[in-house]
Amino acid sequence: APRVSALLGVAPRCCPPPFSTSGARGAKNRRLARKRALTERQLTRYFVDHRKVRVIGGQGGGGGHSFHSEPRKEFGGPDGGNGGDGGHVIFKADRQIKSLSSVLPFYQGFHGQRGGRKNCYGANGAYMYVKVPVGTLVKEDGKVVADFTEHGEEYVAAYGGAGGKGNRFFLSNENRAPTFFTPGEPGQERVLHLELKTTAHAGLVGFPNAGKSSLLRAISNAKPAVAAYPFTTLNPHVGIVHYEDYEQVAVADIPGLIRGAHQNRGLGIAFLRHIERCRFLLYVLDLSESQPWIKLQDLKYELEQYKKGLSKIPCVVVGNKIDLAQSRINLPLLREQVDDRVIALSALTGDNLEELLLHLRELYDSYVKREQSEGRSPVKW
Repeated sequence: APRVSALLGVAPRCCPPPFSTSGARGAKNRRLARKRALTERQLTRYFVDHRKVRVIGGQGGGGGHSFHSEPRKEFGGPDGGNGGDGGHVIFKADRQIKSLSSVLPFYQGFHGQRGGRKNCYGANGAYMYVKVPVGTLVKEDGKVVADFTEHGEEYVAAYGGAGGKGNRFFLSNENRAPTFFTPGEPGQERVLHLELKTTAHAGLVGFPNAGKSSLLRAISNAKPAVAAYPFTTLNPHVGIVHYEDYEQVAVADIPGLIRGAHQNRGLGIAFLRHIERCRFLLYVLDLSESQPWIKLQDLKYELEQYKKGLSKIPCVVVGNKIDLAQSRINLPLLREQVDDRVIALSALTGDNLEELLLHLRELYDSYVKREQSEGRSPVKW
């Protein structure tokens, strides 16, 4: 454990200090304790990876209708100004947002103001920004119209309507006192589907009860639920592995797959899409089961059936539960059957976690160099 802590650049864990029973610090600690106590089923209320949103741009302001009047100027002419434009509804990627749960099903932009006297234009409606997680796809009628891959990216979901023209606009030599003015145009209306694909560097892929959640808890501060029954993990969890040079590698715990997942069996396609954005994969196998290499073949088959080439991205095979006697028997057999690198460890006892963390950093460095050589910016956490 001390060696792992030194590798991660953090102090070894010790007994936590007792919570203060009063004051702001004590209240904060109690809130954090309640947050850590959330069960996996409770988290389903907070993690949302699908959302249907109706967006309407702001209404443009109507044009003004007035005539200039002042002493000793009997025919001042029309002076109604134009109305202001309606505000846009804009989606903006934010790395601090991890779920679509904060996105509402309906948004309408702010309306523009009506044109005033003395050729005063109405104010434009303010833009409405809707924050979405990095990795969100925006679809309209099944077609992808926006893909947020970097922090700060924006997409105009609905344009505001143009402001109306005041009667001053229609002044001409033929009509010196126009009374005509136009109302503001309505804003654009659309129905969009938001789909979240978790953006992480590494993805933990495996069958239920292979130990993915336990492994994520061992190498990061993430706290996914761990229990001795299938489908304990119902939502993807992202844990951050910290290194001494301040680099951070994001590892996603993908809910367990089963045979036929590409046909939407089990949790199926609902979570297979979260694997698409991972830059490399960690296949987690239970070494205590018979013929674990068959499990690896099944996992790669499901990924390949879901999307061609998905099983070909860089990967490493993690043989979990090496602390069991049967696992030590199956380990040499697994290495004979597979061509990928195999790292045997125990997420429960912490055996050989150092080798996994070092190789994880090697995969991350290779990804960064590859992205930079191709002129792209690597994803940073």
